[in-house]
Amino acid sequence: MATPLVLLDVDGVLNPFSRPHRGYRRHRCTPEGITYRLWLNAAHGPLLLDLAEGAGAELAWASFWKGAANEWIAPRVGLPEMPFVPIPRFPGLEEGHSLGAWKARHVAPWTKGRPFVWFEDEPDATVRIAAEKDIGPHLLVAVDSETGLTGDHLDRAADWLAALTR
Repeated sequence: MATPLVLLDVDGVLNPFSRPHRGYRRHRCTPEGITYRLWLNAAHGPLLLDLAEGAGAELAWASFWKGAANEWIAPRVGLPEMPFVPIPRFPGLEEGHSLGAWKARHVAPWTKGRPFVWFEDEPDATVRIAAEKDIGPHLLVAVDSETGLTGDHLDRAADWLAALTR
């Protein structure tokens, strides 16, 4: 079986939209000259690294941050430089198009049939990713964008990844 992937979104997953609980710090990030204020938790990096190592998986970004996540997010949460899905700029809401569908359209071929866990907050991404052609075994862990990534999300992913090898 191919090496599984653990795909990470940034906004709504590592950067919750509501003021989070303890452990998060406010950061200012300025990719491409645009300043963003993010809430990031330095404990997430080691937890995600442990998840990937325990499952023999590869971590990758599945976010509109693309490669900028390696410069602005990874060092603040304790992650190394990682590959990223090249998701182009979202063209906007039109009939049949949503942010989740747009991301799924680009994530699916990038995974090349490999099994993957995707931490994502877009509510329709689950249905959209399952409908993509040649998609491998996958688990979309739906993260509440207001609270962000939690231990329960990581446990669910770890259980699913462990079941791949049984």
